[in-house]
Formats: sequence, structure tokens, C-alpha cells
Amino acid sequence: MYAIFINGGKQYKVMVGQTIKLEKLKGNIGEKIKFNNVLLICNKNNLKIGQPLITGASITAELISHKRDKKIKIVKFHRRKHFHKVQGHRQFFTTMKIIKIKN
Repeated sequence: MYAIFINGGKQYKVMVGQTIKLEKLKGNIGEKIKFNNVLLICNKNNLKIGQPLITGASITAELISHKRDKKIKIVKFHRRKHFHKVQGHRQFFTTMKIIKIKN
């Protein structure tokens, strides 16, 4: 059984017991969070597709940790103009464990 849901403008395909990284969410470690924006649920031969969302469906997940991703470099460069700029960025993210998918 798997489901697809929306969070933070992105779509995630999840299964029960899976650990995923989402953009930072508010909450304490160990807290359970419910996602109601479910687009699709597939349970073996039964497929439910929302238009655009499935009413009454939800995904329950447990918040495991808040961390920062590895650093990426943003480089801006104009040749022959004496312009060179390097900037770094580390994105905050939240690790979640999927507990339950409700139809």
C-alpha cells in the first residue's frame, strides 16, 4: 500500500514504515503529525484518485528529527568583467516516519 500527498509545494510517494525528509515543519520530536492533502492511495488492486484530493483520507507520521542538509554552493560568474561571487546555503529539513495511511 502506498500513497501520494502534497506538502510544501512538493509531492511525496510514501509507504507505511518509510522514513522521508520534508521541508522544515513546526513541532516537537516524537509528535504525531497528520497530512490531509492526499492525492492518491493504492492498496493492491484498489486505486483511489482524488479530484484533486481524496476526502477523508489522511497520512499520520511521527516527527523524528530536525536537521540541516549538506551545504550547496551558489556560484555567479561573469567572464571578463571581474565579477565572481560564491555563496553557500544549507536547507533545514524534518525527518518523518510514516505510521498510518487512512483511506
